[in-house]
Amino acid sequence: MIVKDIRRSIFLDRDGTISPDEFGYIKDPAGYHLYPDSCRALGIMQELGYLIFIVTNQSGIARGYLDLDQLSQVHQKMRNLLEEGGVKPDGIYFSPYHKDGIVAPYNVHHEDRKPGIGMYKQAQKDHPFDPRKSFMIGDRATDIEFAHNAGMKSILLLTGNGKDEFDNLVNGCSRIKPDFICENILCAAELIKKFYP
Repeated sequence: MIVKDIRRSIFLDRDGTISPDEFGYIKDPAGYHLYPDSCRALGIMQELGYLIFIVTNQSGIARGYLDLDQLSQVHQKMRNLLEEGGVKPDGIYFSPYHKDGIVAPYNVHHEDRKPGIGMYKQAQKDHPFDPRKSFMIGDRATDIEFAHNAGMKSILLLTGNGKDEFDNLVNGCSRIKPDFICENILCAAELIKKFYP
């Protein structure tokens, strides 16, 4: 019997990581675009054999700023842009929850919301992989905590909210430190290619 090697994965935040976090809650797909190097970076990761998962907190659903259909349209635009760049994510997961929201049933605390690991568990169920050989890349402390809670390595980007998070690190305000800090998504891909091919 041949046992297939368990795979590795890279989880990526959406806003501030692969796409700009400029206008708050995006509900019109026309306003969604990727960073210029996102497809190149994710292509490097896929060429290395990593599963690619996008995991995004979307509390705008719970807060009433957009609905599930609008989010689906934005994510279809994201898929289209990635596929045009030669990248096909293995999974896209989102959390519509926030305990201070106004739209039921999403106005509750939920494990799916990062740094909870509900989205990690779903990805692990859909595509088994080894968390010890996997990464989470994002621009917020919740992304770093998500990686820690799931037993993965973490990379903090200085795009999006990353510079503020870096300042918090320097000032000792962050509870959990990232394993690596990179200027942007392409730098993160090149780091992984060099040290974890």
